Amino acid sequence: MAVSVLDSHLTSTERVQPGQANNYENAHGGTVVRLMDELAAVSAMRVAGETCVTARISSVEFENPIPVGHVATYSAYVFDTGDTSLQVRVTVESGDPRTTDTQRTTSACFVMVAVNEDGDPVSVPNIAPETDRGRRLLEDAPC
Repeated sequence: MAVSVLDSHLTSTERVQPGQANNYENAHGGTVVRLMDELAAVSAMRVAGETCVTARISSVEFENPIPVGHVATYSAYVFDTGDTSLQVRVTVESGDPRTTDTQRTTSACFVMVAVNEDGDPVSVPNIAPETDRGRRLLEDAPC
């Protein structure tokens, strides 16, 4: 049984605070990647129905900084599955909260593994596009 890619699609928005910044008053890259990882795990869990842990992060691209005070919107969705693994695309866009202008700041692909209560890998369902929007997400996914 396949799960729709749209069932795994999540977004999370937060305003970058001074405590999350580096010396240049931009979001610290480690903080951005941590938040991306957390959203990737939740997205994967929606498909797997199990706890999911990070196996690999690939192709992390820091394209633009996120200044303190700007809003960062994180988006994640599962675009492929294996026997026990799920590939999750995560992108981040940011902008001044007083406008609607945004720009892509960060993107990465995560490989998550579904595990049971004992920490052993478990099987996951396939992912399916089911809609035009789902097909577009799958086309845009690979890192």
